[in-house]
Amino acid sequence: MGIQTHGPGAVRVAPGTVEINADRSASQRRTVVIVNTGDRPVQIGSHIHLAEVNAALDVDREAVCGYRLDIPSGTSRRFEPGASSEVAIVALGGRAFVPGIQVKGR
Repeated sequence: MGIQTHGPGAVRVAPGTVEINADRSASQRRTVVIVNTGDRPVQIGSHIHLAEVNAALDVDREAVCGYRLDIPSGTSRRFEPGASSEVAIVALGGRAFVPGIQVKGR
């Protein structure tokens, strides 16, 4: 079963590529290492504030404050137990504040 290219529900895309987060400068991009120290896989969604992710993920939370993964909107990245991954991150837009996950003292 392939992608439908005509009729109801058709997928129509323009030729070329799209650069995600193209509005972010080089100073708003970094790479960090995230290690899953837990015994279960953990997923991080595209717009989750990295400083507030699952406690089983070992990451420099101060360095990632105001950042999220540099991945397409609506996607996520999975971190397997014991795995270490270098990931690209990008600064949050707007006020760079996302309340509601593990907010402490804000």
